[in-house]
Amino acid sequence: MATDISPLAPETYPTLPAIPGVRLATAAAGIRYKGRTDVLFVGLDEGTSVAGVFTRSKCPSAPVDWCRANLAGGVARALLVNSGNANAFTGAKGADAVALSARIAAQAAGCARHEVFVASTGVIGEPLDATKFEPVLPDCVSRAEGGSAAWEAAARAIMTTDTFPKLATRTVDLDGVPMTINGIAKGAGMIQPDMATMLSFVFTDASIAAPVLQALLAAAAERSFNCVTVDGDTSTSDTLIAFATGKAAMAPIETADDPRAAAFGAALEDLLVELAQLVARDGEGARKLVTVRVKGAVDDGSARRIAFAIANSPLVKTAIAGEDANWGRVVMAVGKAGEPADRDRLAIAFGDVRVAHQGARDPDYSEDAASAVMRRPEIDLTVDIGLGTGEARVWTCDLTKAYVEINGDYRS
Repeated sequence: MATDISPLAPETYPTLPAIPGVRLATAAAGIRYKGRTDVLFVGLDEGTSVAGVFTRSKCPSAPVDWCRANLAGGVARALLVNSGNANAFTGAKGADAVALSARIAAQAAGCARHEVFVASTGVIGEPLDATKFEPVLPDCVSRAEGGSAAWEAAARAIMTTDTFPKLATRTVDLDGVPMTINGIAKGAGMIQPDMATMLSFVFTDASIAAPVLQALLAAAAERSFNCVTVDGDTSTSDTLIAFATGKAAMAPIETADDPRAAAFGAALEDLLVELAQLVARDGEGARKLVTVRVKGAVDDGSARRIAFAIANSPLVKTAIAGEDANWGRVVMAVGKAGEPADRDRLAIAFGDVRVAHQGARDPDYSEDAASAVMRRPEIDLTVDIGLGTGEARVWTCDLTKAYVEINGDYRS
């Protein structure tokens, strides 16, 4: 795990309130790391509904397979997460490890195995020794609680190369009844979620039927986690799961056309956007947070593909690391995206400085002004395609020598 905290890390972490029906505990099981917690257990009251969005990788991890299979039941009583080992590309041993993990957690929590959701993050291809959960989970169940310290501890336990814990909370009023939404996430490398190594877990006391929660979560993920990239690599383990305990004093939201569903969905999306930006801020070796905005494309889908072509370009990302307003690399990325574009209509801006207009350098271009923008820790890069009304927004970070150093010795 990285030790130097990202310069883009928040100065303080939010205090997450307790959510009725949610209890958390962490433990050090020695799965890979020494001297730190690497297991998170979350106990959930009976009646908790669940929804999930997972990686679209064709080589998913064993925990992803397990969660997908159990999601149809719509109920959850426990969540078990480990860091240090992704339990991915582990064959039949991986499936057996998940089944054993769920059995141990279910016995400790007093629930059925299909009510246990499992997630793992870390090294790919190494077998997971699930027996390491046996000594720690009964103790986790006995001391699990929902205070603010438990939430930060939970966010830290699931970290791998992350340099800081990622937490967010929101309150939404539904017909006069305040609801709380808490979320934690981990992720710093192998990040271009396509699901929605990134994990995120969201908890609320709202009462929402599983199918409605699923629709709201999928929509919110598309506009949050699916708009972030660190290196363009989709993990085998991307997992986003939401749990609704139903403990709030409210009538259940049972249909998507319930007006309260839209209000809850907006708050959920806002929370996930914050978590997604925190992932970009903690990109491995990152020194700059970059928001890529594309407008004027033929449609939103085209704008999105162009934005990712820019955000994932090593040449664009290294130019940003070097604080070079190299719009030529942005032009390259637009051109390679395979989307409709007209060279002579392109306009490009770094921050509030337009550097290119109508297919050429802006006549009012100022090197000093552009350089001042590039020295900022947070940079907006805007591209106007000039062909339509399509828009997209993507968050990314720069590409530094530290990224290579972190990933060059990850297994060793």
